[in-house]
Amino acid sequence: MKFFNADALRQVMGSVDPSFAEDLVAKTLSQHGLMPGQTAGTPQARAPMADLMAGLKPTASNAAPLHLSCPEGASFTAETFRCAEGSREYLIYVPSSAKDRPTGIVLMLHGCTQTHRDFATGTKMNSLAERDGFIVIYPQQARGENAQSCWNWFRRGDQMRDRGEPAILAGLTRQVMQRHGVPPARVFVAGLSAGAAMAVIMGQTYPEIFAAVGAHSGLPFGAAKDVPSAFAAMAGQAMTGAAQRMEATPRTIVFHGADDKTVHPINAERIIAQANASGPYETVVTDESGQVAGRSFRREVTSVADGKPLSEIWTVDGLGHAWSGGDDRGSYTDAAGPDASAEMIRFFFSEGD
Repeated sequence: MKFFNADALRQVMGSVDPSFAEDLVAKTLSQHGLMPGQTAGTPQARAPMADLMAGLKPTASNAAPLHLSCPEGASFTAETFRCAEGSREYLIYVPSSAKDRPTGIVLMLHGCTQTHRDFATGTKMNSLAERDGFIVIYPQQARGENAQSCWNWFRRGDQMRDRGEPAILAGLTRQVMQRHGVPPARVFVAGLSAGAAMAVIMGQTYPEIFAAVGAHSGLPFGAAKDVPSAFAAMAGQAMTGAAQRMEATPRTIVFHGADDKTVHPINAERIIAQANASGPYETVVTDESGQVAGRSFRREVTSVADGKPLSEIWTVDGLGHAWSGGDDRGSYTDAAGPDASAEMIRFFFSEGD
């Protein structure tokens, strides 16, 4: 049984922005079957978790069935990977356009309260895979490992190479690479929120597997070591004594909503700072602004001397804690754009302008 840690919240309340702290407290109480003014054991406190969580989602899409088309010649199947560190179920999409050999692999890590199928729907990544011929892997976090299906990015044991969830996800990816003959230079990882934080961890701990990382509304490597520091990091507080990072960091693209009240946008800048820190000394930084469907965004690109992009950071005005340009049939999506999935795929497979 997992217990609500009230002391963890008290420790962090004094060090975070009040609006972020209030929001995080409300969500945490809800996630543990409590609402403000209720006490554990009351009928109200024992309300079904699904009902409590429904009010926290930016869309009501989970009330409708999730349908994913599979063109003739393509396959979208459920499998299970097992290793010494544990096991995880996953969905794998092999497009019809990958008849001879796929162009690459993208590992997609969902956010809290999401499922792999929900995430596939919301990101529309299968459509891009069909267009470009790459395989997509959607692992599912085990409910026994986290009650809200979050990847455990805030636990030290799940921030290390050859340990915990990173070892499981790396082993799963290696297996698919070997099965389909895909080299590491064409293998990438992306995620949303807790999944984005885990995607960053995968890039830091297994840079020989993942050539690039996509983080949407996520957090930097070593941002937390436990529950109190996780709340602080989400609210924008930097942790001292962060976990040691690898010398080689994969190329990284980050999307974050300027209006995200769940994970503070400062975390996007910290992810990019980590990515750029291990790059070459001489880089070129360009920035631009634009609009999509009336929504403004800012894009900053750091490139090496030959023009190959080292990192990109997209800050989207009016976007909250949701996948930019996603399908509104999936949870935590905002269809207004820009299209985060398309931009990540462009960045992953880019050879430089």
